[in-house]
Amino acid sequence: MTTNSAILLSKSIKNYLSISEISMEEFDTLINQIAQDKIEFNQGSSFILNHANFEFELVFTLLRNYIVNSIPEKVNYTTDTYIQAIASIPLKPTLTPVVILKSFPTKIAFNKLEILRKDEQQKTIIALLWIFKQTDTQRRNTECKNGCGHDWHNI
Repeated sequence: MTTNSAILLSKSIKNYLSISEISMEEFDTLINQIAQDKIEFNQGSSFILNHANFEFELVFTLLRNYIVNSIPEKVNYTTDTYIQAIASIPLKPTLTPVVILKSFPTKIAFNKLEILRKDEQQKTIIALLWIFKQTDTQRRNTECKNGCGHDWHNI
């Protein structure tokens, strides 16, 4: 990522509109800035979803990997924080992605979310972005509290 791109990414959401293309690395940075409250959740998720270069598969894969890596319990990827994050997703609890996340083990739920109809993709990204925001915040407040080597925690 160029210095100019990094500067644009760290400014207000309005500046994002001037970026003509956004790379995987820039989506990566944007997702982490949202998770760390450097960009307000609704503005950041709206920018991701409405960006001309938005690709569901790319953003879904990034978020799935981030969530799995942010959950310390690696057997079934369920922690209190993960469960609370699902319960607090800022979407109606009856929407398909939320119901799937509540009803199935993590890996199975993610496999089901990945193949949902196109009209469910935006809701899926909002749900996963919210979960990552919660699980990563918990990780930063516990495992990484006294510093860590995670580049993404030093944006």
